[in-house]
Amino acid sequence: MIKLIGIPFDGNSSFLKGPAMAPPRIRLMDSDGSANSFAENGTEITNNKSYSDKGDIVFSNMNPESVYKTIKKKIQDELLSDDKIICFGGDHSVSFPIIEAFSEKHKDLNILHFDAHADLYDNFDDNLYSHASPFARLMEMGTIKSLTQVGIRTFNTHQKEQANRFGVKVIEMKDFNFDFIKELQFPLYISLDLDVLDPAFAPGISHHEPGGMSTRELIKIIQSISGEIVGADIVEYNPTRDINNMTAMVAYKLFKELVAKMS
Repeated sequence: MIKLIGIPFDGNSSFLKGPAMAPPRIRLMDSDGSANSFAENGTEITNNKSYSDKGDIVFSNMNPESVYKTIKKKIQDELLSDDKIICFGGDHSVSFPIIEAFSEKHKDLNILHFDAHADLYDNFDDNLYSHASPFARLMEMGTIKSLTQVGIRTFNTHQKEQANRFGVKVIEMKDFNFDFIKELQFPLYISLDLDVLDPAFAPGISHHEPGGMSTRELIKIIQSISGEIVGADIVEYNPTRDINNMTAMVAYKLFKELVAKMS
């Protein structure tokens, strides 16, 4: 069974708050009546049938280190079985404890990271848990087999140095093509920041970065992956900037395609 876990936290956001409200808004798209529950391959995506919704994590302490520990412990507990997990964030900082827990369960874990930003800062705004740093923290551990980043279009000197330091494969958006799919290694974890999409397709994000991929291109990538996907997260949806729940519906569509691919 695939488990769905919401992580309503945006305390490590560097620009705007709002992603903490994302999990219930994305869930709402399952029942708002404007789309059915089927993925494009014909799989019906319904709670208690193709996935099990475990609700949202509740935080008793919003300190970044405490939040990190709470998320990691929750994912560790849910991974005691052989179930797979998809998480709704939340800002991108939540991916650090999620993927760290996955890396303890799945040796030689590989990451496919969709984003406009590399999120490899060594120390952003004096916050080691910043949403701009989760992949620096993960690669520092030395337990991740490979990290492939797709859609990047904000590379600066420091992040290029970090990518070289950690041996990250980066497909910048200016050079985008689908060739990297054939080179992915498994088991695979997918971290999906919605701002990988052009703002025209996903306006409900905190950081509008023009020149991104289309929803169809992203769906094509997910549908083309041939190996095992053990987990995924969809992060950085900001309902306060959305238009008529347009981005929430995009997130829900991507969730259905991930469930279908992981089933």
